Amino acid sequence: MALAVQPCLPAPEPWLGDDYAAVARTIHFIGENWRRQPSVEEMARAARVSEQHLRALFRRWAGLSPKEFLEALTLRHARALLDGPCSLLDASLSLGLSGPSRLHDLFVTHESLTPGEFKRKGEGLDMRYGFHPSPFGEAILVATERGLAGLGFADGAREAALEDLRRRWPKARFSLDENATAPFARRAFDPAEWWPERPLRLVLIGSEFDVSVWEALLSIEMGRATTYGAIARRLGKPGAARAVGASVGRNPVSFVVPCHRVLGASGALTGYHWGLTRKQAIIGWEAGRIARAPSPSRSAI
Repeated sequence: MALAVQPCLPAPEPWLGDDYAAVARTIHFIGENWRRQPSVEEMARAARVSEQHLRALFRRWAGLSPKEFLEALTLRHARALLDGPCSLLDASLSLGLSGPSRLHDLFVTHESLTPGEFKRKGEGLDMRYGFHPSPFGEAILVATERGLAGLGFADGAREAALEDLRRRWPKARFSLDENATAPFARRAFDPAEWWPERPLRLVLIGSEFDVSVWEALLSIEMGRATTYGAIARRLGKPGAARAVGASVGRNPVSFVVPCHRVLGASGALTGYHWGLTRKQAIIGWEAGRIARAPSPSRSAI
């Protein structure tokens, strides 16, 4: 039996409420000007902060310099994520775990509602929701007694974010309970909470095909990526890349179920339900987490 080895990630640093806003402005500027490789001074002006503040912000938020973050958003970097086999896509998902021990990633267990429960559109489910800060802006989380069922982003529009998740399960009972959702927010966004001994429990609520796609997403390692076509082939449906794309877009548990790690076949960063800027931010943030993590001195036995 393989023994899980705890990851040796650096101690997390707190994010500030306005960090993501400045990061988003920087990413937007980079997206429009990356071909000419803008200077840090130009990025700082676009972010409306000083150059010194921008450097400190990116070091604190992602563990990268602004220039290193720019590199993490290039097509070359994206193609590197796709190089070689996505080993965990080939791992067995039959154990009820998201995959073998992953040095840099969340440790997640999951279950799904039965097809009958799904068809009832959440009828009889009590869903508690809350809004919490995250490295990628204010997040909304939805939890049931069985686990985390939804995670999205509010962007200053709380009602719209809630409605986006509520319409997926229109017959469920929703109630505001941030005390109930706060532990899930800590487990999702704080790397110090990413331990195999205390897995984050998800409940996946979707069609049988959707759930199979989301399970495949859970098997993608941080620092790796895959394509819609590769997932379709993994599921034994090589012609279903479009259907896979639709299921990826319906993923209700953003970030934890890492739909941001699905790229176009060329490595292009394709669309994202919560905005392409946020997808770029998450990919860059993950690149920083990996760059900061020390090399493991031990491996799983």
